[in-house]
Amino acid sequence: MKKTVFTGAATAIITPLNENGVDYESFGRMIEWQIAEGIDAIVACGTTGEASTLTDEEHRDCIKFAVDKVAGRVPVIAGTGSNDTDYAIDLTKYACEVGADAVLLVTPYYNKATQKGLIKSFEVVADVATKPCILYNVPSRTGCNILPMTAAALAEHPNIVGIKEASGNLSQVAEIASLTRGKLDIYSGNDDQVLPILSLGGKGVISVLSNILPKETSMMCKNFFNGNVSEATKMQLDYLALINALFCEVNPIPVKAACAAMGYGKNYVRLPLTTMEEANEKKLLTLMREAGLNV
Repeated sequence: MKKTVFTGAATAIITPLNENGVDYESFGRMIEWQIAEGIDAIVACGTTGEASTLTDEEHRDCIKFAVDKVAGRVPVIAGTGSNDTDYAIDLTKYACEVGADAVLLVTPYYNKATQKGLIKSFEVVADVATKPCILYNVPSRTGCNILPMTAAALAEHPNIVGIKEASGNLSQVAEIASLTRGKLDIYSGNDDQVLPILSLGGKGVISVLSNILPKETSMMCKNFFNGNVSEATKMQLDYLALINALFCEVNPIPVKAACAAMGYGKNYVRLPLTTMEEANEKKLLTLMREAGLNV
């Protein structure tokens, strides 16, 4: 039986940046606060962590920093996927060596691999991994969709234990759940679909919202698992406007502004991303205040 990496909410954590590089002081404070608030896992160097514009050295250093700072208190999942499979292999080996608890493997972007290519690429990376692998399906960004039959084929690999499903297609998620039947843990990759995916047997969410509301995002999942579905549903709906504001511009632009307003680094993103439009930021901060955040 495969081991579940985490149950509940994992934060797809931002990488605080400034003009000089990674702001490790803010990164460390952010990690400590997340753990103090009861988050269930940390995902470092994912989409929200701006992995696509980190240098190779920064990417590796951020993974190691997160592992060392967390120090085993919650699982650390390292984003190590790439459109260059050889690079994904090297980065996955590194993350496993420095102590990450699992790796997150995004579909190869830009190349637009066939389903056969996806299977082969994920399998060769999983073959070298000494820690569990979670697939990451986000076709709106990558131009490539992991089809349910492909997910089912990959679920047969002993090192591939889960999938972060951010296709937005609940029918697809249901089909994956039906085909894999416990061989592949399913995590919501969209904060507005946590409850629907949990209801299909999902194990939790890899979340952007939890950057600013870690306790509440984790509690949403806990309420569901504890049978308090009505309260979990209420939380999903109560935070919907805030979730939408966090995605009114491409992630991580809004959440970077939100975290900066909370004192976690500068509101700084690397090109081709630009900082949030003033009107959108004003709306976001208003919704954060309504959610009880002091910004």
